[in-house]
Amino acid sequence: MERKRSGRRYYNKRKKTWTQQCKDYLRQFIAFLFSNIGIICLVVGYTIAGAFMFIFIEGAPGNAIAVIDRVGANRSGTADRIWDMVCCNAYCEDEWKQEVQVHLRSFQSHVIEAVRNFSYEGPNKQMTRWSFSGSFLYSLSVITTIGYGNVTPRTLLGKLATILYAIVGMPLFLLYLSNIGDILAKSFKWIYAKCCLCRNCKKRRKRMLAIQRKEQWKMDMRDFKLNTGVLTEGEESDDEGTTDGSSSLSFNDTQEVTVPISLCLTIMVGYISGGAILFSKWESWEFFDGSYFCFISLSTIGFGDFVPGNSITGSGTSIGTGTSTGTGTGPGNRGSAGTVIELSFILCSMYLMLGMALIAMCFNLMQQDVVMKIRTCTDIVRRIGRCKN
Repeated sequence: MERKRSGRRYYNKRKKTWTQQCKDYLRQFIAFLFSNIGIICLVVGYTIAGAFMFIFIEGAPGNAIAVIDRVGANRSGTADRIWDMVCCNAYCEDEWKQEVQVHLRSFQSHVIEAVRNFSYEGPNKQMTRWSFSGSFLYSLSVITTIGYGNVTPRTLLGKLATILYAIVGMPLFLLYLSNIGDILAKSFKWIYAKCCLCRNCKKRRKRMLAIQRKEQWKMDMRDFKLNTGVLTEGEESDDEGTTDGSSSLSFNDTQEVTVPISLCLTIMVGYISGGAILFSKWESWEFFDGSYFCFISLSTIGFGDFVPGNSITGSGTSIGTGTSTGTGTGPGNRGSAGTVIELSFILCSMYLMLGMALIAMCFNLMQQDVVMKIRTCTDIVRRIGRCKN
């Protein structure tokens, strides 16, 4: 009989069709995507895909070259017209000033329109606002709801793509913050319990005394209810079950440990200070400006007055100095500088993503500490009320 059953099981396993196998693989793949490691890969991949999408929509190289040529042609035409007015015609000074102002205002309006609608940055600069680094920063600022505002879509298709991209990306990033923040909170509680709460420390002794007093108070209340006849048989069994469960709770259970709020605030201040030092080197900012940028970014306020793209997305600039390399730099030097710039930008993006998860972890730990203190105060008030009764 056992052989027949095992043979049937083996036959049933072999009997799976190709569609069923595809469904099983698809379920496993979806479960992996929404796991802890999968959600990180999903967020990073979604941001990279968004960067390439916005490069294709907004950063067409033909459009950039056409805008630069059109602005240059308008500048040359304006200069020629002013020169013709000076050298070839007799003119009155007042009339000449008025005509020159008309031509200059026309050229200024043309340049302003090119800057606003086509991201024009100058005749000798490449329009790198929609390069991979700039597009990656834009995608990250959309799904994190930071929204610096220095890079915005100009075309109708780009605006529609931004709306659809944000509708999918914002819940995905919130799921990332929830999962990664929970993992970091559990890991930090375990490290805090193992390193900071040793066996001979005062906090351990205080916690053990508090647990013993709580157990003793429960036993006294149970005996009092039994003597007065208030406690029924069902309640007695429930009370015994809770007493046994609480007595088996040991101090080594790290999930019962609460991290102090002061330590969480210290972690956040330290992370912001470390980011301020890094950005002061990469962007030539002051330490306070870097701290201000880190706080505004990690809190998702995102005013946009300080943006990490000034030297990262700039063409031919050196990190930390903000000075142009000028002429005399060969293609090899420009390529190596671009590689360093892209690497620095990746590190900036990693700092923001990890920092927002760290902020979520700290808020989670602080919430647990506040809830534990509120419960303790509530228990004390209830004990005082029962003692008076």
